[in-house]
Amino acid sequence: MAKTPDFTKTLQDMMANFPIDTSSFQEAVKSQTALTERLAKVALTAAERSTEISAQWAKDSISRLGELAVVKEEPADYAKAMTDYASASAEVAAEHMAAFAEVAKKVQMDTVDLMLTAGKDMSADVQKAAEKATRETQAAVKKATAATTAAK
Repeated sequence: MAKTPDFTKTLQDMMANFPIDTSSFQEAVKSQTALTERLAKVALTAAERSTEISAQWAKDSISRLGELAVVKEEPADYAKAMTDYASASAEVAAEHMAAFAEVAKKVQMDTVDLMLTAGKDMSADVQKAAEKATRETQAAVKKATAATTAAK
């Protein structure tokens, strides 16, 4: 029966002959994780603020419901209490929706700012990597040219 050849050693030798500078990959990972951390902070801050708004909205609604439960003298007073509750609830809803809109606006502005900053950072990193590759290539060409010239 034929055995499948083990290419592990061959591949290891081949990869050893192709030196790869992994620092650019490491920097990219570091940049990406830093961006992810900042985006997570933005999201968590927004979630925290949204929770505070929701809790305040619920608290306001519950306190106003207590006013409805009070015994009234006249049946018309119940209708007035319901009207007052509905009016106050609509006003509170508008205030809280505006607060949610402010949270969303801040998240959007912070996210755009982070993405622009990340884009500038990535552009600078790419430029540095390209310059380094150019220098290394030029050095290799000069070395190869010198070796070829010396061999003649």
